[in-house]
Amino acid sequence: MKLKTTLVILILLSSYFCSAQNPNITPKGGEFVFNPERSECITAEQRQEIEKTINANITMLKKQKKLIYSEQKGGSHPLFAWPLQKSSTSTYNEIYGISGYIDHNTSFPNQLTDYNCGSRSYDTDSGYNHQGIDMFTWPFGWKMLDNDEVEIIAAAPGQIVAKNDGEYDRSCNFNSNTWNAIYVQHSDGSISFYGHMKNGSLSTKNIGDTVVEGEYLGVVGSSGNSTGPHLHFETFTDNSFTQLVDPYSGTCNSMNTDTWWQSQKPYNNPGINAVLTHSAAPVFPDCPTTEITNESNQFDVNETVTHYIYLRDQVAGTSVNLRIIKPDNTDLFNWNFNLTDNYYASYWGGWTSIPDVAGEWKWEATYNGETVTHSYNVGTLSVEDENLESASIYPNPFNDVVNINSTTKIKAAKIVDVLGKTVKTFNETTDEGIRELNLTELSNGLYFITLVGEQNQKKTIKMIKK
Repeated sequence: MKLKTTLVILILLSSYFCSAQNPNITPKGGEFVFNPERSECITAEQRQEIEKTINANITMLKKQKKLIYSEQKGGSHPLFAWPLQKSSTSTYNEIYGISGYIDHNTSFPNQLTDYNCGSRSYDTDSGYNHQGIDMFTWPFGWKMLDNDEVEIIAAAPGQIVAKNDGEYDRSCNFNSNTWNAIYVQHSDGSISFYGHMKNGSLSTKNIGDTVVEGEYLGVVGSSGNSTGPHLHFETFTDNSFTQLVDPYSGTCNSMNTDTWWQSQKPYNNPGINAVLTHSAAPVFPDCPTTEITNESNQFDVNETVTHYIYLRDQVAGTSVNLRIIKPDNTDLFNWNFNLTDNYYASYWGGWTSIPDVAGEWKWEATYNGETVTHSYNVGTLSVEDENLESASIYPNPFNDVVNINSTTKIKAAKIVDVLGKTVKTFNETTDEGIRELNLTELSNGLYFITLVGEQNQKKTIKMIKK
């Protein structure tokens, strides 16, 4: 698949206003376009090989009397839970957008009909009609891939009938590589594909093992024919692979009459994926380099704070209410930002403020009935940081080993590079907590270490390896 990011960033310096008002600016923003070239997720040859492998494994399980599905028992089709979830470390409000549904129009090219009679799908000149649902990670998909922030979970109970791992997971073009994937057969014989997983992230369970609804299967990656992290979710009624299932119920669903979702999400589902503050505008390098997000929640008095919002399914003619709230809970700014286009994913920012009051500030967005509030500190440390205020590391700069000096027990530590990628994590192994870190394998350069106390207090320290 092809990933394209159209980014137009406007950095605006604005002076401090004593009363809440519209900042009287119209920032430019960005649309995130997934798969504009409409490349197929699986080639015909790869699909044939996948089907051959699944059927060979089903035959093997039958001979071993381990196959759970039987035609005699059968049963009704499953009802799917949503197959993505945030990891415990993710701080974003939401983590995905949908770029394409299943194409019900078998003609091609550019003859598209999704389940809702729209054209939110794709086909190719060679005759491929999209057969799955593409759920891309948003915002900062590469950062989330690096940090395992978006997990793929079993949409329904079943038995693993095939899996593939070990493939390169930072693909940026249409290629001959196959994907990392898990294939699950449900009690009615239907089989679901979970494709494009991150290399090495797949469940350790083996072919023939069972999974329950909501069980971890892997992490969203960009393996196979892909140019951005996303999940391709696809289901067939049985292992003949002749009847595709569209889990969505709709007027133009030509495959099945009822929904396969426990709770079917709206066709367009406008919402807020993140409300963030930054020390500078985020940077989106070319695929597959991780984004430089410049996220920050700690600022000095009179330091410029840059505010951004990240939306999914933006609807033309709607508006987002935005507020920058001072520590006394009065508004520095309060205004409506009008949206003029329909985008599956977008981000808008460049709004800046220069706070001259210390304390906890808030950046808040309300869209489609949902309010997301992001807190940041100006001129003071958060309560968590205050509890670890005296914690330090030495030597700094360091060569191989870093020592931790803290009156509070340190139960965990995380090392992050300048791109925001977590490169190493540590957890306590003794009653004394973490006192020393061996960082021999790190390359020379700048890093950030986050120390976590036993009451989940946190402190981040900049360190340099020389």
